Parts: sequence; structure tokens; C-alpha cells
Amino acid sequence: MAPSISDLKDALSAPAAYPHDPDRIDFEQTHISLVALVPPRVYKIKKPVSLKYLDFSTLERRRHFCEQEVRLNRRLAPDTYEGVVPIVDTDDGLRVDGAPDAGPVVEVAVAMRYLDPDQFLEARLARGAASAAEIDRVARTLCAFYESRPSTPEVAEAGRIDRLRAVTEGNFAEAEGHVGHLLSRPAHEALRFYADRFYDQHATRLHRRRAGGCIVEGHGDLRLEHVHLTDDRVAIFDCVEFNDEFRHLDVANDVAFLAMDLDRKGRPGLARRFVDRMAEGLDDPGLHAVIPFYKSQRAQVRGKVHGLRAAAEEISAAEQDRSRAQARHYYQLALHYAVAGAGPLVVVVMGRPGTGKSTQAEAVARALGWPHLASDRIRKTHAGIPLHERPDAATRKRLYADRTTEATYATLRTRALERARRHQSTVLDATFSREAQRDRLRAALRAADVPYVFVEVTAGDAALKKRLRERSAEDATASDARATDFEMLTDRYEAPNALEDPRHVRIGTEGAPEQTTLDILKTLIRLAD
Repeated sequence: MAPSISDLKDALSAPAAYPHDPDRIDFEQTHISLVALVPPRVYKIKKPVSLKYLDFSTLERRRHFCEQEVRLNRRLAPDTYEGVVPIVDTDDGLRVDGAPDAGPVVEVAVAMRYLDPDQFLEARLARGAASAAEIDRVARTLCAFYESRPSTPEVAEAGRIDRLRAVTEGNFAEAEGHVGHLLSRPAHEALRFYADRFYDQHATRLHRRRAGGCIVEGHGDLRLEHVHLTDDRVAIFDCVEFNDEFRHLDVANDVAFLAMDLDRKGRPGLARRFVDRMAEGLDDPGLHAVIPFYKSQRAQVRGKVHGLRAAAEEISAAEQDRSRAQARHYYQLALHYAVAGAGPLVVVVMGRPGTGKSTQAEAVARALGWPHLASDRIRKTHAGIPLHERPDAATRKRLYADRTTEATYATLRTRALERARRHQSTVLDATFSREAQRDRLRAALRAADVPYVFVEVTAGDAALKKRLRERSAEDATASDARATDFEMLTDRYEAPNALEDPRHVRIGTEGAPEQTTLDILKTLIRLAD
């Protein structure tokens, strides 16, 4: 009987369990493997799990997939993978790579060379040591690899749209349990809408890529932490061995994974360079058109994986918390690609008081992981007034004077532009009741070549009056607008007309708030085409 993962870890915590008596022993875990780092060796053990996309439930299956892992990873890391070794139950306890006659084989492991952790691409990025030249080295290595792996009819089957949709739907089904605590229902449904829309709109392109040989037996898990660089070689390891469908994929899907990881680390310039070099090296100009979608898909899968990891009982509470935070971030990044591609975007949620613009701006910002900059908060913070305190009439007159209002809107513009220069997106929340206010923001964003969308949220007069009356009773908002101000606020509101801006849309807010949020996200996805 195979020992439990807990028992294995305990037994392999002793130096005598290894053939080389290591000076130190560290462990890493995922939801499917236990890795013992014992320089100058690493031993990777597959957990006896059976999931929808893999089956390691028996020793025979684990041995088979260990052998697959070695065979497949020697394609891009030939010097790293040494072979498959037994774990033997001897009279003195478990022994890795023990003698065949010392006892029964209770488990198997992939034996690998220990690689200097400081030379992984992720670590090099973290300390500012990853250059454009190194990204070019990685691209050249991968181009040579893909060129050596021509598509076959069997592999190309994975590029059929029905197969692509099935994989996508499987990811959505597995992420369903994360809705409500790792991502919102509107975010989940918006991602589904984006995927369905992409498959419909790009069907011809996807068919051409399949028939044109772009579906290959690739890597399947091409992340920064799986790329190791030294002066004389690039080693790319830990490809997907347990599921052919995850490894039979459009080369753009592999490329997008590493590009997404570079974006995630705040290096969009390197991500663009990597994609450009891959498109040039493979003579595949169509690569660029599908990269945003595959980036979104890859981020969503990473969100799902971290969500599953957060539920694993064998990891610490602190690790579970980190996995939950990472899952939320990846889901937000997936939605970012859907509404903005890889670049920055400024979403301006505007409208009359009482329309629910602050509620919607906050929900959209939370779904995307972007900051929510609200004029009400900025105005009161600058004046030193508590956010949820409605000042007296004289103070309100000063607070909403034209000079103060212009300073507030100038702050919104400045902060949005500063973030865009850092390749970061923003949600702005203000009435933008004057055409001149919108013009100044629009001109500043256009001058900086920053994409934007004005989302005007609307509701009928009766609904607005009702909400403002309720606000007066609850008095728990940063906005000072109340039912008694309705006529004055309505008279001052200069609604955008149909000629003002092609990047202006209207969304009604009289339905359920979550449906309104989904409507906004779907609209942003449509405008991103």
C-alpha cells in the first residue's frame, strides 16, 4: 500500500532517505505533486489523486506519467531530467532510489538536477536582471522547438472549435465553485460571454490556424518559473505530461502564457517584445490577433488552479490565504484582457446622482482589480471633511463651488494619466455633468493615446427621487446629493448627446445591480474588439 503524502513527507525529511545524504531538505507542494529539493538533486512525486483532467490514482499510472514527464521534458531541458527512480520501503525506512532487493517499491519519483533558483526567469525579473536580450534568447529557443514539432492530423484535432469550446467550458465548470468569494458572478459570466464571442467572431481565423499547422505538441505550462537561464543555455521544463489535450495546442496559447506572466510581473514591454519575436521567428503575423484571448484563458486557468490549491487541506492556512489572493488576482487579470487587451484603459462611470454610478464603478473596479477613483471621496478628502458626514449648507456651498469642482476633476484626470503612463488602468466615478469636464478629460486622454470609455448609467426620474429619499434616510454615502436637490441637479446635468463621442455608452440601472454590472462588462468587451 502506498504511503500517504504526509507520511512520505515525514519519511523524506531525513537525509538518510536519499542516496547522497543532502545537507538540506526543502519541500514544495501543488495540488498534484510533492517536490523534495535536496541539492544537487530534486525528486518530484505525483500525488495519488484523480481529477477531471488527470488520473494518478494507482502506482502504475504514476509510474507511467513519471516516464512521460521525463520523455517530454527532455525536449527543452535535456540535461535536467535524469530519469524515474523508485522509493523503496526498507527495514530502515523509505529510501529514494533504493536497491531493488531492499524492499517493495511503494512509490516512484522523477529525478532531476537541482537548478540555481536565482537563475529562473521569475527570480531574474524580481531583481531586475532580466533583459530584452534574454527574452530574445527564450524566443529563439522556443521558435526552434516549435519548428521541430510540426503539426500532425492527430494533434491538429485539438484545434477544432468544438474541442476548444469544450476545454473552455470545462474551466468555467470547475471555476463555478469559486464564484462569490474569488470572483463575482458578473465577472464569471462576462468571461464566459467573452469566450463565446471570441469563438464566434474568430471562427475563420481559428480554422485557418488549425489547417495551417499552428496546432503543435507544445509545452502547456509555459511560465516564468519554468524558464531557467545560464550563460550557455536556456532550459524550459515542467511541461504538461498528464493530459495530451493540455499540451496539444495553438502555439499562440503557449506564447500567451509566458506573455501573461510577464504582464503580471509588471513588464508589459517585455511581454510585447516576446510576442513580436515569436511572431517574427515563426513567420506567424496572425499570432497577435489571438494572443489577448489566450492570455485571458491562461489567467483564468491559473485562477482556477490557485482556487483549488486554496482548498487543499495539506497546506498551511497562510498558504491557503496566499492562494486565494492569487486566484482573485488571476481572475481579475483574465477579465482585464477581455475588456482592455494588454494595455491600459480608463473607464469613466458617470451619470446623475442616484443612478447608482458609485455602486457600479466600485463593482466594475473590484471585478477588474483596478482602483476606483471617486470624485466624492477626492473632494471631501481635499477639504478635510469626513467621507460620510454631510456638512452644513455654507460648507456645502464652498465644497461644490466651481473652483473646488474643477480641482477635483483635475485630480481625477491627473491620477488616471499617471496610472496609464505606468500601463495601469483606472475606473473614474463622477457625475461629469458638464460637457466641458468631459471634453477636458477626453482631450488629455487622447493626447496621451490612452483608450477610454464613458459609461453613463441612467434611471428614470421616479427611480432617482426614490433613491435620493432613501439616501436621505440612511445618510451613509460620501455623496451629499439628496432628494431636495433633485431639480437643481437635473437642471445642471448636461447629458452627452449622440454626436459627442463614439466611446460613450448608456446603461440602465433599474434592474438588479449584478445584472447592471454584467451589462457594463459585456459592453466594455464589445468595445474592445
